[in-house]
Amino acid sequence: MVVQQVTVRVPASTSNLGPGFDCLGIALRIYNDVSIIRGESDRQSPKIVSHAADSFFNRSGCRAFPFSCSMVEKIPRSRGLGGSATVRLGVLHGLNRLSGRPLDRVSIFQLCAELEGHPDNAAPASFGGFTVARSQNVQRFEISQRLYFVLLIPDLKIQTAAARKILPSKISRAAAVESCTNACAITAAFASRHYENLRRAFADHLHQPFRQKLIPFLPRVIAAAERAGALGAFLSGSGSTICAITLQNPDRIANAMLRAARGASARATAAKSTSSRIVITTADNRGAQISNQQSAISNP
Repeated sequence: MVVQQVTVRVPASTSNLGPGFDCLGIALRIYNDVSIIRGESDRQSPKIVSHAADSFFNRSGCRAFPFSCSMVEKIPRSRGLGGSATVRLGVLHGLNRLSGRPLDRVSIFQLCAELEGHPDNAAPASFGGFTVARSQNVQRFEISQRLYFVLLIPDLKIQTAAARKILPSKISRAAAVESCTNACAITAAFASRHYENLRRAFADHLHQPFRQKLIPFLPRVIAAAERAGALGAFLSGSGSTICAITLQNPDRIANAMLRAARGASARATAAKSTSSRIVITTADNRGAQISNQQSAISNP
């Protein structure tokens, strides 16, 4: 039997978690489904798909074959929820399965991280849970379903490249020390499952203060979430999504975040105002999974 079609379900991810720039990430229970079908090539395939395919065949040493790719997307694009990582991982895992699994899960993660340019979304989307990525080395920790993630998703796209261009090349030593301290505290809290220790640990000086230029209501929404009882809140990836983490009352926190965003929008000019929606979810502890496959009998 030869596998002819495979569907890969890949979770969204929230990365950075404030001070954990380019290294901390969490997989969330929102998914993109990527289907790869062996056969006629899709000439209209996006560059992100063709580039991932070329990289897979080069890395695996497998002979390239024509295929088509389709996606069912539940993760909003360009909102800091790891959408590009889900596409790349879906293609890589799909082609890997159709090729007889020449690469293991770690090798696929490493290839995805290279394509992404940073590992903080590729790691949780690959392995699930809370991940600490140091280059291509990953430590992973399960996350309790007691922990809720409240996502405020504005109708505002942020391109990662643009969000990186506004970051300074240097920050003060004091700012670096505080960010480092908080990133370590977040890691310890997730590793120990003492989630209450997350409180007041998300303050960051590496990227959030500068990305407020792109998302001016960020500090108001973070403050509103924390006043409503959240353990903390932060910009998800490069934005525009803002994520709050809580052990209780996620609906109350969601309403507070929405009110803060709408209040800021009302004070903005009409040209700059945005609407927002809320998603409340929990962590995914599995990472990318083959959710469906179809086989055909090969010719003798």
